[in-house]
Amino acid sequence: MRKFVYVLRRRPDLSREAFQKYWREVHGPLVAKYADTIGLLRYIQAHTLDEAAPRKDEVRGQLADVYDGIAELWFDRDQAKGSEAERKAANRILALDEKNFIDFEHSSMWLAKEFAFVGDVVPQAPANPDAA
Repeated sequence: MRKFVYVLRRRPDLSREAFQKYWREVHGPLVAKYADTIGLLRYIQAHTLDEAAPRKDEVRGQLADVYDGIAELWFDRDQAKGSEAERKAANRILALDEKNFIDFEHSSMWLAKEFAFVGDVVPQAPANPDAA
């Protein structure tokens, strides 16, 4: 399984709220639509809670500007249901949609390997909330 981590900064013409709304309500469902085609097993969006601003504290000193969000994507090529051409087309559609809200020049994506130190499974909400 492959994991991609994508740290995002919004396009300068978008407010944080507009960026998050588009990412959550338009791009997220678009990714879900193509998940089986590209072998995407899990997709997480982590939205920044406060306005991006440089941080400073007494231990860490000055930190870089906050990103607007992080996307985590887990892929298994063996589980992709689309042909090579279908996967390529889906990835192109998703990348073109990213132009609507992501500042590519100030964002970054990389392939990652996870090392869990506390908990190795992300807790899932119960199927029936009343049963919990």
